[in-house]
Amino acid sequence: MATSGSGPSTPQLARIPHFPAAPAPQPVTVPDGPSAGWYSAIPTTQPIAFITIDDGWTKVPEAAALLKAANVPVTLFLEINAIKSDPGYFTALEQAGATIEAHTISHPELKGKSYAFQHNEICGSADQLGKLYGRRPVLFRPPFGDKDATTLKVVHDCGMKAAFFWKETTDKGIVRYQAGHAVKAGDIILMHFRPAFVDDFLAVLQAISQAGLTPARLEDYIA
Repeated sequence: MATSGSGPSTPQLARIPHFPAAPAPQPVTVPDGPSAGWYSAIPTTQPIAFITIDDGWTKVPEAAALLKAANVPVTLFLEINAIKSDPGYFTALEQAGATIEAHTISHPELKGKSYAFQHNEICGSADQLGKLYGRRPVLFRPPFGDKDATTLKVVHDCGMKAAFFWKETTDKGIVRYQAGHAVKAGDIILMHFRPAFVDDFLAVLQAISQAGLTPARLEDYIA
């Protein structure tokens, strides 16, 4: 079982940028209707960006202390099958500033699947996360970022407000951009729980800092 008691090294801590305080949130209102909202970035001119971390398979012991040291909000889109070996690991991340949201039970391709199939995966994951962590998710990320109209209807019917894609991805300490060479205001950045978690997280922080932005909490920007 993974533990979350180990801390990052002094050189790793030295790589954490200092951020100004995030501005007061200016949330976007999800349009009324039978479907959840869909965003790869939040439309805003505020100098902010959003860190999101998916799945939960690799549970590096430094993560909680690293999040606490960075003192920035992050959103975890957790897959039930990935976290069930050690759900308490993510409680420690919550206590360090993370918010837990839904990412299905078994990480299937949802696009093209029936309403019943998608409902089981989406509602089922939100229900289980609510029982585990005392708060039912209000946001969702589909596996692989793939969705169809049924996905967004199911997300809405399962009581969640919005689903998310991304603008940047991170792996092995490298941030990759869909467009340009810098994080832009409102961008949603994707990480995963992988062996290079520490380097990935530090790379994301540095990219946000170099763009003159501050990490903000995604949940604060969805009304």
